[in-house]
Amino acid sequence: MLVVTESAETVAKETIPTLHFPQEDVLSTPEERKLRRFDADRACALGNNEHGKLDIYFKTADGSAKRVQTTVWGVHESYLTLKAGITLPIHAIIGFDFY
Repeated sequence: MLVVTESAETVAKETIPTLHFPQEDVLSTPEERKLRRFDADRACALGNNEHGKLDIYFKTADGSAKRVQTTVWGVHESYLTLKAGITLPIHAIIGFDFY
């Protein structure tokens, strides 16, 4: 999975509810989507077991790459629940950086 790190703007998790996300999945292949789901589950385990933070890279509707540093509390069918109950659509996620 390609993660764009240099050009991603860092945003606070509190701004995520104000953002607009693309309608289509940002990943093009089933293999990339499967890896993203695996990484999402791994991120949730890290958040729940160790309260660990990670970087999540995602795209907004205008095509710009963003990064948020946060804890993942839940993985659902179509979105992640982040710390403070904020949700992020899975189809907008480019990838994860577990440091």
